[in-house]
This record gives sequence, structure tokens and C-alpha cells, in this order.
Amino acid sequence: MRGFAKRRSTGRRLARHRRPARRRVRRIAERDPVIRPFDLEPGLDADICVVVEGCYPHVSGGVSTWVDWLLRNSPSYRFAVTSIVPGHGERQARYGFPPNLVRFRELELGKGPAVRSRFRRRPVADIEDLVERLTGFLKTGSLGEFTRLEALVNDRERPLSFDDLMRGETGWALCVATYERLMPHTAFKDFFWAYQALVGGLFSVLTTPLSHARTYHTISTGYAGLLAARAALNGAPNVILTEHGIYTNERRIEILMSEWIGGTIDKGLADGDGRDDVRDFWVMAFESFARVCYETCSSITTLFGDNQSMQRLLGAEDARLQVIANGIDVERFVSIAQPPGDAPPTVSLIGRVVPIKDIKTFLQASRRIADAVGSVRILIGGSMDEDPRYASECQALSATLGLGGIVQFLGQVDVRDLVAKTHVAVLTSLSEAQPLTVLEAGAAGRPCVTTDVGACREMIEVPGAPGGVVTDLLNAEQIADAVVGLLTDEARRLAYGRNLQERVCRLYTSERSAARYHALYEPAATVKRRAG
Repeated sequence: MRGFAKRRSTGRRLARHRRPARRRVRRIAERDPVIRPFDLEPGLDADICVVVEGCYPHVSGGVSTWVDWLLRNSPSYRFAVTSIVPGHGERQARYGFPPNLVRFRELELGKGPAVRSRFRRRPVADIEDLVERLTGFLKTGSLGEFTRLEALVNDRERPLSFDDLMRGETGWALCVATYERLMPHTAFKDFFWAYQALVGGLFSVLTTPLSHARTYHTISTGYAGLLAARAALNGAPNVILTEHGIYTNERRIEILMSEWIGGTIDKGLADGDGRDDVRDFWVMAFESFARVCYETCSSITTLFGDNQSMQRLLGAEDARLQVIANGIDVERFVSIAQPPGDAPPTVSLIGRVVPIKDIKTFLQASRRIADAVGSVRILIGGSMDEDPRYASECQALSATLGLGGIVQFLGQVDVRDLVAKTHVAVLTSLSEAQPLTVLEAGAAGRPCVTTDVGACREMIEVPGAPGGVVTDLLNAEQIADAVVGLLTDEARRLAYGRNLQERVCRLYTSERSAARYHALYEPAATVKRRAG
């Protein structure tokens, strides 16, 4: 059970801090680059540690909303949350913590604990073993290599610190040796910054203390999945993975779209050029992270069946796979009436203004919709803070297309209020799993036009009872034609909305989904709890 033993030194550190306010996230002990854990309910152990990356509680919508739902719909379990976050900067909590969240901590990638142990290990003289394990793991995703790397870093007597691994002569030698073995054909300066981000994050995960919990539930592969894999190696009896979108696929899309991760090798038209560049390094690393996560998790869930084919490609075993669909509180939405007869035709897109939501294609479609349907109103509801540059580009494109009086960027909104104004809901994402916005709009009887991503087709295009239209990705013309067809045919629009509403109320309820997760928790949930 190495890594799960409670240390009195940790208790003494925690005792120096007052109990934090429940409804906000505090940065504790600024001198420590990793925010220390703090108790929301001192003296209580957690049954389940939920590990998230880049979302809850700092980013609203999507997976964050799902995590908030999971905690609030599991009142008989006590939760800890480890939130993996990138870089520096103030982070604002966008969700209030529920009463059964007893412990919260942030893990900042690219940093390590201020103090690893009472021992101070000398710099490693011979790094060959570290190089073998690190490069072997990054290249193959071998659980054996990851296990040996974790054991080297977390030697019981003299663990290596983050600074040992990333700074000074040892850190430099490890970086250079990794470059020579994995990426010798790319420019070193480009590799160096990729290494700092990718391997720095890996060593942050390997050097951080593990939370005490009988069940670990990670909500992605990536760094969150690596932390869960570490928990499994250190004796956690029950480790669960829930993937909404497939992390490796989403990261691959972002890497290909990224301007700052450029290809550094001109392969021309050569077929089978085996030289790897920086983009290959990023993809290789994330795939290796996923392989280890899949191999160590006892249960691997996803939101729809098609995702499982991608999981299998990276080593997930069929016996561990299952589908648990999203669920929503349908009662919040079924009571929403259709817009009044004198309301302008209204199209809404509920989602963050970020590239993966492809807001620019939606704006191109909006121009076509406005040309075809008089007095149309188009509403975009979602955070504009996550990628300010992209949000500015979208606003500029809207102005260029002459949509100033038609398209409104609303920022963060109450989903129920926006759905109430909507005639047709749209989703133009490049990658999704099982979008909650489609379920919420559907529960209110609104038909949806979506791109062919995730579970959208199986939710919407049911033979004999369609709930909307599914289009190709990046196709503004198809999206516009589908929306115009529904706006100009009221009978069809209402019929599609009823079809989708019936299906959501039958298959995608909160109670049904929560019960499936509770069944996964139950084998390890009988941990002895201390009195509060």
C-alpha cells in the first residue's frame, strides 16, 4: 500500500491552515508550487477519489458539469477530487462544492512538491536506467516500463524530486538522452519545449503524493489516467476510467490544429518516411499514457459503443469495457414550453467558444440561415474565457459576415433559460462524446442539428423517429440547410422535438446513469469510516 499511508507530517501541515470556505478554491501556501490538499470535512476519509484534468471546478460545462452531477447524485459516498491544472495563474471555481466532497486538491503540471521526504537524494550519477525506463515507456506505453520508472522515481528510502528529474545536470542529461533516442531528426529547440511540457507533466504526476481512497475514478486518460494508474500500482483496490470523448483523439485534433506545435521535418511526398517530429512526440506520449491507464483500470466505461473501438486499439480489454450513457434531470427541461408564437425564429448553440466546438463553421452557416429565414435570431451561449484569441476571431468573423444584428455572443448562460428561447439547437463540434446540450434540448422537445460526432447519430437519427439532422463536419452548407428546413416546417420541427424528448426521457435519465456508477463503486465502498 505504498503511497497510501497517512503521514503525520502532512497532518501537521494541514493543521496550520484554517478550514477553507466550501464555495471557493483557495491557493494555499504560495511558497509551495503544488497546492497542498485541504480538508473540507476534517476527520473524514473519502471513499472515492475523482481525478480530473483541465476542467472541474475551474471550467464550466461539459465534463465539469458531469462531475458536479456525479458528486451530487451520489450522496451516500464521500469524495475527494484531484484537479490537474496547467501552468500558473489565478483559477476561479465555477461550481460550489457539494456536502459529500470532503477533500480537494490541485496538481499543477510542470511543478513538484516542495518537500518529497525527510531524505535528500544526491543527483543521479548514472542516468542510464532512468533513460531506459522513460524512453521505453514513452515509446511503447508498456506497463512494465511505467512500473519500473515509477519505482525509480519513488524509491522508498530516497525518492527523486521533481527538480532532480527536470533541473540541473541530471535533468539536462535526461532531456538530451531522450532526444537522442526518440527524436534525433527534429530540431532540438522544438523538442526541448515539448519535453518540458510533456515530461514535466509526467514527472509532476509521478512525484505528487497520492490521496487516500479505496476507489480511484479518473475521467480521462492523459495525466489524470496516469495518476490513477499510479494509484493502482500502489495498492488502490478499485480503479475506474470513464471516457467521455477519447482523450487521445481529442489531443490529436488539437495537435494538428495547433499553430505552436509545428511540424519540424519536411517529409515531402515520401511514402513511409519513418522520421518523427514534435507532433509525433506529443501523439506518441498521449497514446502511451492511455495504454497504461487502460491496462491498470478494473473497469473502463464510455458513453457510447463506438468509442470502444478506439479504446481497443490502445489495448483496452473487452472484459473491462462497458457503456454507461449520460443522464440528466429530465424534469428540469420537460416542463419548458415552446417559444410563444410571436417570438422570432431562434437558433442556439450552447458550448464554449473554443476551436474544437468549431464556432467559425457555425457562423458561416448562420450567414446562410439569415439569408434564407427573415428575422432569425442566433444565440451562442458559452464561456469565452478559455481561448480569448479564438473568441476574438469569432467575433471578428461575425462582424465580417454582417451578422452583428443577428448573432449574439451571450457568454456563460443558464442553459434552461436559453433552451426556452430556442426553436432549433445546433452543435458543430469536431469531437464530442454524448453532449449534454443535446440531451437537455431534446428533453425540452427541441430538435437538434449536429455534426456526426460521438453519440449524436445514435441519439438523433433513429429510423422512423428522427430527433433532428446529423451533418458532416466543417460543412456550413449542410448545417444551414438542415436548420432552415426545420425552421420553415413547423410540423416537422415539433414532431422531431417530440421524438427526441421521448427518447431522452426513456433512456438518458439521471437516476439510471447514477445507479450504474454506484454499482461500480460498491465492491470497494465498504471502507471503514472514521466518525465525523
